Amino acid sequence: MRIQLFAAALIGLIAAPAMAGDVAAPDPALRAAIAGPHRTEKFVARDGARHPLEELTFFGITPHSSVVEIWPGGGYWTEILASYLRDGGTYYAAVQAAGSEAEKYGTLMAQKIASDQATYGKVIVTKLGAGQTDIAPPASADLVLTFRNLHNWLEQGDADEVLAAFYKALKPGGTLGIEDHRGNRSAPQDPKAVDGYIRQDYAIALAEKAGFRFVASSEIDANPKDTAEWPKGVWTLPPTLALGDQDRAKYAAIGEADNFVLKFQKPAP
Repeated sequence: MRIQLFAAALIGLIAAPAMAGDVAAPDPALRAAIAGPHRTEKFVARDGARHPLEELTFFGITPHSSVVEIWPGGGYWTEILASYLRDGGTYYAAVQAAGSEAEKYGTLMAQKIASDQATYGKVIVTKLGAGQTDIAPPASADLVLTFRNLHNWLEQGDADEVLAAFYKALKPGGTLGIEDHRGNRSAPQDPKAVDGYIRQDYAIALAEKAGFRFVASSEIDANPKDTAEWPKGVWTLPPTLALGDQDRAKYAAIGEADNFVLKFQKPAP
């Protein structure tokens, strides 16, 4: 009887879907892009917290994918994606269209492209902002990826418009990947996310409201040391360390924020 119960339980475990979904083995070409000499030293230093190989593999990227990265910022992911997709895929960098940092990051992207045409010459720069949502041709993208940006759109009040732009750009069956700072599930969600944290269930509900189907989550970027309750919000922690030298060693020891990694699909007809 015990053997039968154990066997039944084992079958149930095998049959149950993994929380992270079915993830393929990492592509050696992706590993090579991450290890490339073109990458900036300060970005390479963050790989231990950001897990680029595991995360992009989780999202299902291939060297032939058409990928839109939203608000690339300083270019951490640009350095990897532009190199990996250069020969067989398409990489759109949808930079900020407006706001206090739009010019800064637009200039950084232009400088990066100009500095290394061999790596970045095929990058297609588009813009995303209020009233500017043509991030790629409609229904053309295999993946739309956004890393630690959703809280900004909640603060600005345009998260619904932004998610609609993602939906429009994706092919039916295409993937939306969202990474952001995970808020405390026992606390109510601030609809403006002014501390930079978003409850995971809240983020899922936002994407589902926009028409996406939730596929899987991953604990790739989990950090149990992050309580999501800090004097300067998520920016108290590395890499920002907003308090400067105050308790710097304490926050450095905690490390970068606890981040959820979510995978969604635009339903096929």
